[in-house]
Amino acid sequence: MTKELSKSIAIVGAAESDLGKVPGMTALEMQGQAAHRALLDCGLTLKDVDGVFAHTDDKFSSLQVAEYLGIQPRYMDSTNVGGMSNVLHIRHAMAAIAAGMCEVALITYGSTQLSGGGRKLGGALDDMRTPLGQFILPYGPLSPISYYAMVAQLHMHRYGTTSEQLAEVAVAARKWAMLNPKAYRRDPLSIEDVLSSKMLAEPLRQRDCCLVTDAGGALIVTTAARAQSLRRPPVYVMGIAETFSHHYTPFNTADLLDTGVASTADEALQMAGVTREDIDVVQIYDHFTIGVIQSLEELGFCKRGEGGDFVTGGRLAPGGDFQINTSGGGLSYNHPGMFGMLLVLEAVHQLRKECGERQLPKAELALVHAPGLVFSANSTMILGV
Repeated sequence: MTKELSKSIAIVGAAESDLGKVPGMTALEMQGQAAHRALLDCGLTLKDVDGVFAHTDDKFSSLQVAEYLGIQPRYMDSTNVGGMSNVLHIRHAMAAIAAGMCEVALITYGSTQLSGGGRKLGGALDDMRTPLGQFILPYGPLSPISYYAMVAQLHMHRYGTTSEQLAEVAVAARKWAMLNPKAYRRDPLSIEDVLSSKMLAEPLRQRDCCLVTDAGGALIVTTAARAQSLRRPPVYVMGIAETFSHHYTPFNTADLLDTGVASTADEALQMAGVTREDIDVVQIYDHFTIGVIQSLEELGFCKRGEGGDFVTGGRLAPGGDFQINTSGGGLSYNHPGMFGMLLVLEAVHQLRKECGERQLPKAELALVHAPGLVFSANSTMILGV
């Protein structure tokens, strides 16, 4: 992405579906619900949409969403690279709009992992001729938690990080969730509660791991020019970058603590023409507590090995001096199959000053970071008003 495309598009509509445990709704219905709410949010209609970018756990997501909503798009994209897919869709929408292939893009996600029982601790069947089938599934790792447990073990060994420091991330997330009426878990959580929760994959305990919920979301993206006449204040995509390294099996990862995040952060910030010190809102994919510590280091907010100390003392929580994941994150707010959509939605809500008790006093520039699959890909995006 060139700097000339910075601020060329804007997020003009943003909405969640019903959240938490939503029995009786399919992932497709959740996407439809969120899409209608996002269109209402910006004052557009389905007739205005000519690009569809959808992501579910099913195949052919965009075709399915377009048919369900009665849209006949000029352009569509169902790229699935795990949790960062919807951030990638924003980048792809920017390119498609710049190329004249569409003007108003609908981006959706939906998952019913909680009510549908889609997240299991056991392994999954796979073609035994694939790398996953040959080298991973026969040995019984819990995916993806076993991989992140290895990351945590390595971080502890190399830098002396402690379980108490991991717990700080979970406690901060819960304190934010207690300010968010839409959060799935709002009961108090202490360091001791995290440390006494069930060990799942050493050293990660139950409270070190994200929730499993139902959720959906939708974004409406269009040109900066068209955004000026719509109902809500535009949130501009100022910088965005992504990188890819391997498929689901992380065999080509030379160092589990260096996954390419830094390059996406540098590229996105350069495209936006801002620095890390300019950022007001930080939304980091928190599927596991170690993921937040690792990302803070790789994004350049602290030095390598200092992430554990960086998060201590309630620094990430309300009232702290580096407040992040203000919704409560995937650890306490909601976490469907993939969390990227909800990260973007919270960033938009903060920049539009819609967050009530959890609203940050200064919210003009936001950084959103999301990974994909198992250390396979990374994306960083800078949003501004």
